[in-house]
Amino acid sequence: MAYEAGGTPLMQPTSQGSTRPSRVCYFFDSDIGNFHYGPGHPMKPMRVRMCHSLVMNYGLYKKMEIFRAKPATKREMSQFHTDDYVDFLYRVTPDNLDAYVREQARYNVGDDCPVFDGLFEYCSISAGGSMDKCDIAINWAGGLHHAKKGEASGFCYVNDIVLGILELLRYHPRVLYIDIDVHHGDGVEEAFYTTDRVMTCSFHKYGEFFPGTGELRDTGYGSGKHYACNVPLRDGITDETYQSVFKPIIQRIMEQYQPTAVVLQCGSDSLAGDKLGCFNLSMRGHAACVEFVKSFGLPLLLLGGGGYTMRNVSRAWAYETGLASGHELSPIVPVNEYYEYFGPEYRLDVLPSNMENMNTRAYLDKVKEQVFEQLRHITHAPSVQGHVEPRLAHDMALDDNDDDKEDPDVRASQAVKDKRVQRADEFDDSDDEGEGDRRERTWKEEAMEMDAEVPKAPSAVQEPSPQAPMPTATTDTAESAAPPPAAEKTGTAPAPPVPAPHAPTHTPAPSF
Repeated sequence: MAYEAGGTPLMQPTSQGSTRPSRVCYFFDSDIGNFHYGPGHPMKPMRVRMCHSLVMNYGLYKKMEIFRAKPATKREMSQFHTDDYVDFLYRVTPDNLDAYVREQARYNVGDDCPVFDGLFEYCSISAGGSMDKCDIAINWAGGLHHAKKGEASGFCYVNDIVLGILELLRYHPRVLYIDIDVHHGDGVEEAFYTTDRVMTCSFHKYGEFFPGTGELRDTGYGSGKHYACNVPLRDGITDETYQSVFKPIIQRIMEQYQPTAVVLQCGSDSLAGDKLGCFNLSMRGHAACVEFVKSFGLPLLLLGGGGYTMRNVSRAWAYETGLASGHELSPIVPVNEYYEYFGPEYRLDVLPSNMENMNTRAYLDKVKEQVFEQLRHITHAPSVQGHVEPRLAHDMALDDNDDDKEDPDVRASQAVKDKRVQRADEFDDSDDEGEGDRRERTWKEEAMEMDAEVPKAPSAVQEPSPQAPMPTATTDTAESAAPPPAAEKTGTAPAPPVPAPHAPTHTPAPSF
């Protein structure tokens, strides 16, 4: 294995991995952890940075391409949100809050959705992780599913999920949205309530619980009739009972609707012990949903969402990142900058509690029966007539192979290193351990070794043959390769050329 702690591999390939490895793109911006909703607020953006710390220290960065997503612009946000609402988010700050008293009430900005320093930048980062020509894209800073077209809601300001689905609809005729957050994904459902090109399926707590929507009979309207699927659940649902509902319903939707892309919102407030949740799922029960959806082999966008016990959120998302890349992480938490948060057990696991499960077998069977009856009315694989994949300026830019244009004599940039994925048969880090390992060597030592390998020059200068072409030197070594004039008079051999310093042969871990 690539890393070991106490003799236990920190990650190993999953047994259910496909023969063709998936191209996984992981989006992260280190600035996401700098924002703070305010004292006492349950939403902590720091949880994304904690998850990233686990991802890096488990060595998962070798198995994925890492990107710093381009922040979403006002124009991109306006593809769904109203211009005046986006402009309000852009202008409002804690210093000028008194000048926007009327707008605060209009856009539902207040206690749940406060105005804090860097609000618009935070929205831009969370909405910036988009699908980049890959099999699986991961953006744990996203998944803010409550934001509406013209107002904030439930700690969410900009609905990155809707923006991402709108982008996918440019290339895919049908997109399936799945929500396993404990709260109903009302913002996404409302956005696509009248279309059959997006099917929404939400598994959530219903009944005297925010946002109060997501009844079983809410199935869509107009062309979108029967394309909004709601699965209301009760308190204390366990792994077994959750999977008894989740897997059959998703399987039936896949067979009937046949989506060409899937967006999965992985809200972790459905885990046991969450500060605002009321479900009783373990980390592996939550991750089983990710693994099941991935098994269909469709383009997949994994997003974050709710989750208010930071140590459990980071555990679950790091574990699900490993599953997305085809690796199962060890329960031993490696040393990282947030190591003390995972004590006293220091294990990668979230265990269920002994709370009562209010979801009876009869109730769940009734819910499944009604959902199956709803799915019976949808059109089998609805198509988009005359759909042509659009080609815009940024699409052309993605097709350009910029790597071929780079100077091969120049060290690779950090962005290029982050996109490299280590081969499965690459060296083990155990080969680098101990005294004099490869990580302790400097480029000077390697240059000295290469100097020793240069063959000695002959004892006298040999005149080149008239037929042989004169050897040429590169611009970097032209002066060092030319023999000094004194050598021609004395007959002594010229000094061998000194090669330019070489960069280390190994690729260091990217730093964020």
